Amino acid sequence: RLYQIPFEMPDCEDETQAHTLHLVGDFSAPAEFFVTLGVFSFLYTMAALVLYLRFHSLYGENKKLPFADFCVTLCFAFFWLVAAAAWGKGLSDVKAATRPGSLITA
Repeated sequence: RLYQIPFEMPDCEDETQAHTLHLVGDFSAPAEFFVTLGVFSFLYTMAALVLYLRFHSLYGENKKLPFADFCVTLCFAFFWLVAAAAWGKGLSDVKAATRPGSLITA
């Protein structure tokens, strides 16, 4: 949420005066998606550990449970890849928005 951050930019003609400017852009969504996915992954991992350790016989007897576990793990792996790519794109957007050339142009 760069638009919430003010900064002082000196005037090129009169260096004694500074203008208060705000950055442009809101790149928080990719980071929030990444963190949310991390929290859900952690919670699922804890639930799976309880299932593996406490209810091992149920996991071994039921043939659909290991397949469901595999499918959920596969989905988390795919979303983790997507979240990492989105976070990388968000980071490059923040770098572009805070580049000195962009700030001078603004």
